[in-house]
Amino acid sequence: MQTNVTCWLDETVKKYPEKIGFIDENRSITFSEIKNYALKTATALIVKNLFKKPIAIYMDKSVDELITFFGVAYSGNFYSPIDVDMPNSRIQKILEIFEPEVIITKKELWKKTKFDVEDTTVLFLEDIAKIEQDEKSVYLQRDKCCDTDLLYVLFTSGSTGIPKGVTICHQSVIDYIDWVEETFSINSDTIFGNQAPFYFDNSVLDIYTTVKTGALLYLIPQELFSWPIKLLEYLEQNKINTIFWVPSAMILVSKLKALTKVNLNGKLKKILFCGEVMPNKHLNIWRKYIPDATYANLYGPTEITDVCTYYIVDRTFGDAESLPIGKALMNTDILILNEENQLVGNNEIGELCVRGTSLSKGYYKNVEKTRQVFIQNPLNPYYIELIYRTGDLVKVNEFGEILYMGRKDFQIKHMGHRIELGEIETAISSIENISMNCCLYDEKKCKIIVFIEGEMSLNELNKKLENLIPEYMLPNKIIIVEKMPLNQNGKIDRTALKKLL
Repeated sequence: MQTNVTCWLDETVKKYPEKIGFIDENRSITFSEIKNYALKTATALIVKNLFKKPIAIYMDKSVDELITFFGVAYSGNFYSPIDVDMPNSRIQKILEIFEPEVIITKKELWKKTKFDVEDTTVLFLEDIAKIEQDEKSVYLQRDKCCDTDLLYVLFTSGSTGIPKGVTICHQSVIDYIDWVEETFSINSDTIFGNQAPFYFDNSVLDIYTTVKTGALLYLIPQELFSWPIKLLEYLEQNKINTIFWVPSAMILVSKLKALTKVNLNGKLKKILFCGEVMPNKHLNIWRKYIPDATYANLYGPTEITDVCTYYIVDRTFGDAESLPIGKALMNTDILILNEENQLVGNNEIGELCVRGTSLSKGYYKNVEKTRQVFIQNPLNPYYIELIYRTGDLVKVNEFGEILYMGRKDFQIKHMGHRIELGEIETAISSIENISMNCCLYDEKKCKIIVFIEGEMSLNELNKKLENLIPEYMLPNKIIIVEKMPLNQNGKIDRTALKKLL
């Protein structure tokens, strides 16, 4: 029985010691080298008598950062990745909440920082590389670990402007990666092309499935996601056969017609996506040019270890249709509850709630916020059983598949009607010449505002929408943006758009 994700690394090193595991712009590294450097990191932490303590990793997205994740895990401590491109003010807030015992970084990066961390020990990767690993001490410490011990804390945006630290334990990641390997037949021949930043939970699939199966993981240079043809050429040149990207990255490729320039059919085998709604208009373009691939729509918030439902695309969809988020993962249960905390009836919309081992341990040092969304299962009055309230509204279609309808906090009351802004966005996504869109509600003026990336007047837009949505849902104002603002995770930045109202 595995109680720590590093058990995968031990097993993979035995099978494929000299096989390359990770590649970035500057270096490649074998599994045996990954383990060697990780044991050094673990040793450096153990000699400081640290166990089950918070460790911050301040680095650029790189092989070095991945090695450090496993070093912290070997030591029985838990990590939080802090990217060098994050705004300084956000980093400072995270450090104040996380209060790391140690910050692991590189000397050149640390020279440029201006953080208030007077009482925190800083370890440099260059110094760690010179120490002699103490494998015996590392394994003695790891043997004291339980699978319910924390592996990492990822900080997500908070509604109050204060980041929320989502805590995830080894057990949750082990359960999730077991499912990924089995469901998508991941093995040592798999070559991943990573898009997600390491502080974004989508990266968990890429990182840990690679180490468990002996696959190969390429860290795609971020700048390529601004050049779709070069991006696809990179996939082709490196024989990448599996991707797990946010839809925004895929939309950019289809919008700029890159798939007509680079033939990836038969080469790109698995195309997984998660993080926001994938418009069928753009998915259909991918399916046209890469028809032989397996496509899967994965859904889930950070609080449930990345994914809790999935849909393997198995039929055709019209551009205006919604793509299902499917069904629950293995060892996960989905409850769709109405406002009375009862299971919804047929064709009724309710809030998607989750139970199972995927659940976070709550928000780091934030008991009040944790209690608001990690609640006792209202259907079980007999013993303690927590569920997570996602805040997402869904319903079940005629195929028994879950359909995402929008956020509870994106549900508005307009002209006497309850409206899901996500439903309007889905309809707009099907319209030609509009690549991306976002709907917001101006409560003061009681207007539905739509931001679009494209050229179209309000009258023209609403004329096209008349046959797709009811009249009371038609936008009252249209704002054209040259380029839709995206947050660091690649999702549409609604906060930035609100400032334009």
